[in-house]
Amino acid sequence: MTNLTDEEMKELLNLTKESDSVELKVSVQEDDHTSAVQALGLDPIEAEIRQIYFFDTPNLALNAAGIAVRARRIQGGKADTVIKRRPVVPSEIPKDFRLSDSMKVEVDLLPGSYIASASMKGKTDPADVNKAVAGEMEIKKLFSQEQKDYFKFYRPDGVKLNDIVPLGPILTLKLKQPVKELGRDLVAEVWFYPDNTRILELSTKCMPDETFQVVTETRNFMISKGVNLEGEQKTKTKTALQYYSKLLR
Repeated sequence: MTNLTDEEMKELLNLTKESDSVELKVSVQEDDHTSAVQALGLDPIEAEIRQIYFFDTPNLALNAAGIAVRARRIQGGKADTVIKRRPVVPSEIPKDFRLSDSMKVEVDLLPGSYIASASMKGKTDPADVNKAVAGEMEIKKLFSQEQKDYFKFYRPDGVKLNDIVPLGPILTLKLKQPVKELGRDLVAEVWFYPDNTRILELSTKCMPDETFQVVTETRNFMISKGVNLEGEQKTKTKTALQYYSKLLR
């Protein structure tokens, strides 16, 4: 955040004012994963197991248009779906979508960058996710009518929900841990990729009007624990899409 220009800071402030929440994120360099987990006292045994599938064309036409389509199976017999558009300008989202209870507009804030996204969320059955990725059920049946309308509004010309293919799965572990020093939860999420690489992302959420205070407090906390916040920031979704798209091609 300290690397942002005055113009970027102004834009960020406007985006947060129009958003529902802000999520602060940092990906830890792979060589520092073990030390970061130990320093923060994270217990992987307490983590929730998740299996994630993305859906796109083999050449990632949806990703190029700023659209992410995802289904996720969650430990304990749950599953959910999301159709996400990013970047967005919150004030430009059609009112019918923006006012939906299933819509969430959030600003992701990473070291030196930020992006606003608008997600239309839904729930599904874990068994249906398996059927859809196996070709035993139409992919579009995983999504609500509201999600289908949202997808249709933003999709690239010629791309339909049943034209896209599953990209995955990615196994993840997610741990939410209260941090007394911060007065809020810290989330650690590890994504395991089939090539034996992994991404560890640390994050916390706050209300838009808390952004600048929470950034300072969280950064100071991480530094006090010896967590290395420098280095290349890898994004979980982009890494997954690129890996599976390459296999398809």
